[in-house]
Amino acid sequence: MDRLLYLLALSLVTLIRLLPITVCFVLGQLLGLFVWMILPGYRRLSKQNLRIAFGSALSDREVSSVTLKHFLNLGANIVCSVKIPVLTEAQLRSRLRFDEEKNWLDWIVGERAGGRGTVAALSHFGNWEINAQIAEFVKPRRAGCVYQALRNPLMDDLVNRDRRSRGVATFDRKKEMQGAATLLKEGGVVGVLTDQHAGNAGIWMPLFGKLASTSPLAASLAQRTDSLLAQVSVRTVGLARWVIHTSAPVPTKGRGIDEITMDLNRLLEQEIRTSPADWFWVHNRWKTPLPNFLLSGAKRGIYMPPGTQASDLHPFNVLVRSPNWLGDACMAAPSVRAIKSGRPDLRLTILSPAGLAPLWREIPEVDSIVEIQPKASPWKVAKLINQSGCYDAAILLPNSVRSALEVWLSGIPRRVGRKIHRGHPLLNQTMPTSRQFHPTVHQAEELISMFRQIGAPQPPPPSPRLVPAFPVRIGLCPGAEYGPAKRWHLDRYRKLMEVVSDERQLTWVIVGTAREAALGEQLSREFEGSVENLCGKTTMPELIALLKGLHLLVTNDTGTMHLADLLGIPVVAIFGSTEPSLTGPTGETVPPHQIIRRKVECSPCFLRKCPIDFRCMNEVTVEMVTEAVMSNLAKMNSEI
Repeated sequence: MDRLLYLLALSLVTLIRLLPITVCFVLGQLLGLFVWMILPGYRRLSKQNLRIAFGSALSDREVSSVTLKHFLNLGANIVCSVKIPVLTEAQLRSRLRFDEEKNWLDWIVGERAGGRGTVAALSHFGNWEINAQIAEFVKPRRAGCVYQALRNPLMDDLVNRDRRSRGVATFDRKKEMQGAATLLKEGGVVGVLTDQHAGNAGIWMPLFGKLASTSPLAASLAQRTDSLLAQVSVRTVGLARWVIHTSAPVPTKGRGIDEITMDLNRLLEQEIRTSPADWFWVHNRWKTPLPNFLLSGAKRGIYMPPGTQASDLHPFNVLVRSPNWLGDACMAAPSVRAIKSGRPDLRLTILSPAGLAPLWREIPEVDSIVEIQPKASPWKVAKLINQSGCYDAAILLPNSVRSALEVWLSGIPRRVGRKIHRGHPLLNQTMPTSRQFHPTVHQAEELISMFRQIGAPQPPPPSPRLVPAFPVRIGLCPGAEYGPAKRWHLDRYRKLMEVVSDERQLTWVIVGTAREAALGEQLSREFEGSVENLCGKTTMPELIALLKGLHLLVTNDTGTMHLADLLGIPVVAIFGSTEPSLTGPTGETVPPHQIIRRKVECSPCFLRKCPIDFRCMNEVTVEMVTEAVMSNLAKMNSEI
């Protein structure tokens, strides 16, 4: 197959070289027009990239005009690049002129180079292959270029034979960089492509205000060899006519590679603004990387020029689908904060059941919330997503087919979830999760670990909590929606209230869902101490405000426990059928959380209802919980 492709390419090259250069140019324009007509996807990509670069500076009509002209130029330059190697020096000179000729003479030809080499920073701009044909114009200096080898060795040799036809030395960027460095040290000129889609090999920095992975090769090679560094581009200015533009040298001494590379990006932006139809718009230099689109682990890091704020950048929009349960959402909050910390341009939107939206408003890293109303269909949710904005990626925390369907219907290009996700066919990026044996990994930590696979860092530490003033208020959460296997005995909660109230002056605040209202009524009925029964009487925002005013929460393994943990409220958590090392409170509070548990032979069973004797909860005594509460209060007094 390699040989067949080579023979076809050689035949086409031979045919094109029989034609005059002006005919090649027109033929290429017709080819570009044909491609423009039959490939609407590339038209859309070109317009999308132009919008990123120019924003509202270009009207829709102007964007369409530049896109068409770009296709015409691109076709013309590709066909002409096949013809140019067989032109005589005189014929080539008749087609070229130099913009800023003084810069060319001073820094490229070398009249002021002082014997130093020169790195010509090139880009996919105009007829970039002309750069490999200008050895005649830099004499007496020797010329070379660094190239990316093609997979087909026969095609690679065909291309490089043309580049070497005028005496240009070629250097494979993966194997022959030492040769390029030697040529520079001997005072030669070496062309190096500054690619803005360099993957993990590049430095992430702004290009037209949007982060792009930019190759630092030109900057590092110039600095390493003490060479001059100038940007060179070839503009298309007429029928088979081009202008070579050369910048003044970019300072390299005593500067960081990232600073130098950023200067090259700025020079490129100027060139693109000067001749926008010459830039290679049909290549997406801002494409979402795979898999690490959160950039905290990028090999060469992120460079933000001094004075640049995150708000100055085009946002990288990420939609995170919230879990449906309060406890799961609370345990997911640290990983959501880690996602936000993954890159400075990230704008984070949470797609959340309406009932959990107040929780996400407590997370400062969340920029906006899209609320899913009860009984909304996946199609309606998809419409809500599209109305809220345009997203680069969606991350699914629930494991349901429905959550995958919602983002798939909305057309978000990158859809990320666990490898074991039930909606796996609707995703296009998955994160493997480890099978949990002993020792177990907490659910919150498992999520954080999983998101490291897409470049998220450790979440930032939460802000310290302001301890409310006295008198002491202790919350009680005696229910558990999961089932009775999670509930400590109600009569023991009542006994706890009586014993502690005999020792300390405080107010008990009973909380829970509307389904658990009867529990609150039983606990508070005829209680002689101070008690507020708010069980089933609070909305989510009211519950959050109420918890912030507590000194302590005594609770079963519930969503309210996780909410208190997230808000920094110390808890005494009573565990029965579930496993605290998997779903217990993890935050650092003052005083610290305390777990009350009797690990019996059958625990954890994770059942909703105990099928035998409920021994795990029966063995949790009032004395054990009372001791934990009193210990907590004593530590609270000492800290305050």
